[in-house]
Amino acid sequence: MDSSLSSKDIQQGVEVPTDQNVLQKHAAFFDRNHDGLIYPWETFQGLRAIGAGYLLSFVGAIFINLGLSGKTRPGKFPSLLFPIEVKNIQLGKHGSDSGVYDSEGRFVPLKFEEIFIKYARTHANALTSDELNAMLKANREPKDYKGWIGGLAEWKVLYSLCKDKNGLLKKETVKAVYDGSLFAHMERERLEAAAAKKKVWI
Repeated sequence: MDSSLSSKDIQQGVEVPTDQNVLQKHAAFFDRNHDGLIYPWETFQGLRAIGAGYLLSFVGAIFINLGLSGKTRPGKFPSLLFPIEVKNIQLGKHGSDSGVYDSEGRFVPLKFEEIFIKYARTHANALTSDELNAMLKANREPKDYKGWIGGLAEWKVLYSLCKDKNGLLKKETVKAVYDGSLFAHMERERLEAAAAKKKVWI
């Protein structure tokens, strides 16, 4: 699936409160009923909405909510429903990452540009699969196995769903992930394609 975005697309992200940081906006897509909490079934629905298969969505929902629920609900008794609190999503930030989000969930432009300056060798504004692997390897912190797995899972799913026909993950697509607009764009694309297909059969 090629999810290249125009600047107009990027501006048409999910409507979220203006006091949210970009990491919260990124997470808010999965808050399907906009109550500030993301339950596993909402994570599943969100992953399906952007084109992930049933198995990936099921496993992803378990992995994401088990990993983030406790971290984003500090001081609260554990819940067997494993909700994630959007307002505290920055507390779930794992190690061995790119550093594009800071500890408060804010976007760091310099760190974003570093990704492509350091690793985009074939095309200045896109990453190949091998270049993505090189970045993930370079980001690894010693013995931070959870961070390694988290980073690998996030980027590999992104690459699988968003690479273009030439196997390139474009800079504008990665930027849209970080600013919270990509997932809404992908869902909109899928809904429009489904509607067009339905028209053909009517």
